Amino acid sequence: MFKRAPSQRARIFWSDSGELVCIATEESFFILKYLSEKVAAAQETHEGVLGEIQEIVKTGLWVGDCFIYTSTVNRLNYYVGGEIVTIAHLDRTMYLLGYIPKDNRLYLGDKELNIVSYSLLVSVLEYQTAVMRRDFNMADKVIPTIPKEQRTRVAHFLEKQGFKQQALAVSTDSEHRFELALQLGELKIAYQLAVEAESEQKWKQLAELAISKCQFGLAQECLHNAQDYGGLLLLATSSGNTTMVNKLAEGAERDGKNNVAFLSYFLLGKMDACLELLISTGRLPEAAFLARTYLPSQVSRVVKLWKESLSKINQKAADSLADPTEYENLFPGLREAFQGEEFLKQQSSALRPASEYRHVTPNEERNVLAEAKGFVPPETAKVSSVTGVA
Repeated sequence: MFKRAPSQRARIFWSDSGELVCIATEESFFILKYLSEKVAAAQETHEGVLGEIQEIVKTGLWVGDCFIYTSTVNRLNYYVGGEIVTIAHLDRTMYLLGYIPKDNRLYLGDKELNIVSYSLLVSVLEYQTAVMRRDFNMADKVIPTIPKEQRTRVAHFLEKQGFKQQALAVSTDSEHRFELALQLGELKIAYQLAVEAESEQKWKQLAELAISKCQFGLAQECLHNAQDYGGLLLLATSSGNTTMVNKLAEGAERDGKNNVAFLSYFLLGKMDACLELLISTGRLPEAAFLARTYLPSQVSRVVKLWKESLSKINQKAADSLADPTEYENLFPGLREAFQGEEFLKQQSSALRPASEYRHVTPNEERNVLAEAKGFVPPETAKVSSVTGVA
């Protein structure tokens, strides 16, 4: 025996092929595969046990490798390949009478001799039987006879058996096919399904798969279709793609994704664009601090805008803001900062490749004002050469 069974009454249901058997006890039922070589060798084995189901069988029969049964909770099910499929919920106790393949009908009766039939496609049962026997040549012959509305159910059965490639070919549900395509890494199929669905979520899922397969061009297209600006920024910066970062900045600003736009401009060193973005979005205090740090020549203009805006709310607070053009004594080193600004503009006019990062001095280790000493802006130098000033 396959295990030490408790001493209780059991019923035996053999399949027509003699390869499968159901042992139904008062607590559960077992599906076993008959191993003739083991029986011949008279060895105790567990290898033939295909499954134990905690359900009580009232009546049952085999159709191919599918075991159809009624349970004590009045359900009509069938078991195949470890999966239990519910055919119907019965409103009273009924008993299996038989199955007629040519009619695709399963017949049941009750104690009052009433007969009820349920549709059960023989083509589906034959296909599942062929799959369980690993006879895919037979399965391929049967599949054209299965109605299209039943093929997704068959595809789920194939997936549970581990045959995802076959499930992808059989399924007619676009959602199911997309999930299978992602699991199998089928980029072309997943792309076609994403185009048809026009779903942001699908584009994001496909982008993740494309990145994992180093298909960065496809990943960029997917992230763009998904309007995933954060993902595009990550992809562009990690790949050192300046052109992509620049396009992203312009697109993000156009679509109102101001945080991504600001960060993209900032990474490109386009401080003027950062400043204008803050001004246009009403972030005048932030614009003032940005100007004081990176664009001191713009501080006066931004402070005037800030005072004008603040005066509508609190005139006293607006009057407390100092304009560098009027109170230069409150801004020591401002003229040197102007020179440092011009110096940095000249340095950042040509972007350096990311591969040179090891040769770039970190900002926290630099003294820009010291570096800018003696620096003469090109415009000033041209004027001096024309006028003859040394």
